[in-house]
Amino acid sequence: MEYKFSDRVLTLKPSAIREIFKYAADPTVVSLSAGNPSPEAFPVREIAEISARIFAERPIDALQYSVTEGYPALRETIAQYMKSRHNVGREFDSVLVTSGAQQVMDLLTKSLCNEGDVVICEAPSFIGSLNTFRSYRARLRGVPMDADGMNMEELERALREEPNARFIYTIPNFQNPSGITMSWEKRKAMYALAKKYGVLILEDNPYGDLRFSGEHIPPVKSLDEDGLVVYCGSFSKVISPGIRVGYAVAPQTLLQKMIVCKQGEDVHTNIWSQLVCNELMTKYDFDAHLERLRTIYREKSAFTMKLMDEYLVPNGITYQPIEGGLFLWCNLPDGVDMPAFCKEAVLRKVCVVPGNAFLTDENEPCQSFRINYSTPTNEQLEKGIKILGQLASEVCR
Repeated sequence: MEYKFSDRVLTLKPSAIREIFKYAADPTVVSLSAGNPSPEAFPVREIAEISARIFAERPIDALQYSVTEGYPALRETIAQYMKSRHNVGREFDSVLVTSGAQQVMDLLTKSLCNEGDVVICEAPSFIGSLNTFRSYRARLRGVPMDADGMNMEELERALREEPNARFIYTIPNFQNPSGITMSWEKRKAMYALAKKYGVLILEDNPYGDLRFSGEHIPPVKSLDEDGLVVYCGSFSKVISPGIRVGYAVAPQTLLQKMIVCKQGEDVHTNIWSQLVCNELMTKYDFDAHLERLRTIYREKSAFTMKLMDEYLVPNGITYQPIEGGLFLWCNLPDGVDMPAFCKEAVLRKVCVVPGNAFLTDENEPCQSFRINYSTPTNEQLEKGIKILGQLASEVCR
């Protein structure tokens, strides 16, 4: 039978990262391509204790239907946490618990965008979000990145030239894939531009709690007195991606439409997962847990950057040191064929992610690739980066 697909999905391509995972499943391959937390980072004992207690004392709470907005106690815990730690949340805001942060992107795009509307994105940006925007046939307008975040002159130019822009998508902390953190000055400038042009900001912050050096910078949402910012948070990188719990802090009027859309997608987020997140935040030392994660990533990132300084930099590959998050963005010299480099790396049993996968236009020239350091062991990191260094010595001449 010949299948006729909808216009919405006809031109969508599989995620390059998910495709690379197929190669990474080979146990002989060193995968530097995943975005997974370190296996050491999961609070396995605590989750087991909480789950046992839930199913012993209140099993029906975990197994029965619940409200779409999310488990009320968790929503309150998130609201208090965001207000006390980040000054996020005004009287007009509320919290929606979602099935991972990815669902926030989906629900907001579904609620706001008609075909042909524009989403302004950092270039490069997270492929999962870009594909979500594409699935609603939004047009992507990429804005280049400086060392301290999105170029504000180019952002204003995009806002002037795109009257159908519905929101600006930004990952301000340890951006995926570039690792860049937006400065406080640029956060204020972005908010001012959004206000000037009447455009929303979607602030995606899955890595903010994983700062292991440098100074904390408040979220863009902490500036929001006008209902312009949708803040997207996640427990994937600080508790577990497998439990699929994310959340949005946004104006209640906007959330009401997102809630209706969510009812049509999955009714509500997994209740057991929500109970676990709430108990971990309220009955355990969540701050100590976060500090343990920062220690893990501080040590692993330092080890990785030392290897890169030893094996990659002398052979022409540059990178920007990071202060948090899970990724390092590597740049090949001009004239080196980046896709061919990544393909040859796979043949040599090392997976990285080609940088063009993160562009709003995948056909644009790109000299970069992304490395994830959190998932591999130190032995795998050393082996994989040595192989990349050897390959670079052959092609970066």
